[in-house]
Amino acid sequence: MTGICSAAPSQPGMVRTRRLLALALVGLGLAGCQSRSPETTGSIGGLNLLGANRAERSPRAEIDALAARYNADPNDVRAAMRYAAALRATDQKSQAVAVLQQVALRNPKDKVVLAAYGKSLADAGRYQEANEVLQNAHSPAQPDWRVLSAQGMVADETGDHARAQNLYDTALKIAPNEPRILSNLGLSYALSRRLDEAETTLRLAVAQPKADARVRQNLALVLGLKGRYDEAEQVLAQDLGPAEAAANMREMRAMAARRAAPKTAQAAAAAPGRQLARSAIQ
Repeated sequence: MTGICSAAPSQPGMVRTRRLLALALVGLGLAGCQSRSPETTGSIGGLNLLGANRAERSPRAEIDALAARYNADPNDVRAAMRYAAALRATDQKSQAVAVLQQVALRNPKDKVVLAAYGKSLADAGRYQEANEVLQNAHSPAQPDWRVLSAQGMVADETGDHARAQNLYDTALKIAPNEPRILSNLGLSYALSRRLDEAETTLRLAVAQPKADARVRQNLALVLGLKGRYDEAEQVLAQDLGPAEAAANMREMRAMAARRAAPKTAQAAAAAPGRQLARSAIQ
């Protein structure tokens, strides 16, 4: 979810986590209003658990150079894939979809291209199309755990958490203890209101040698959903530092407090709460 919110983690994953956790907060009654190519990340509502914007790391000159190379030879699959990846990393979702759609039309049997195209469609919120493309991005005889994880993300986004969890379980049979899959599975449990299972799964993910900051931040999200803010803050501080971790937890406590407040107080704060939800879901 992700981002609640995994192929290789990226900026779109942060958007995914923000959107899914906003929905989780609604379902769990914690907020008046809610990780993961799409596969893992971390951010709740207005909380920015990942800190720096990925777009800041992709200079405009680099994007322009990749665009020039792609335009010079649209049949160069490698150049097109790199250009689309850069567009996705800078949150230019529709442009990335357009590039990958053309690549896929020229290479309809290239499963790597189809996987990238399906994930890009998911980034753009075009879930039905993403699901159709991802189904053709691998075969039962040669399943790809990254594609299965992306399919699970799409299922979570559309509310089919049981199917998502089955897909993650299948992916784990191919890549046991892969932290990105475990992170997605944990977040899916959270969306299903199965917070204890979510915590157990995310702790297993964090314990893996390849676990990164996004996986740890997803554990912090679930700890926060369980009201264990001090523990969540300690986990966040490993990567964000004490000040930013504390700021995130203050906001999360405030969201929970607004939900727990008397109805008269909730009514007074209703408009800001709804605005936060819309911002999260976009």
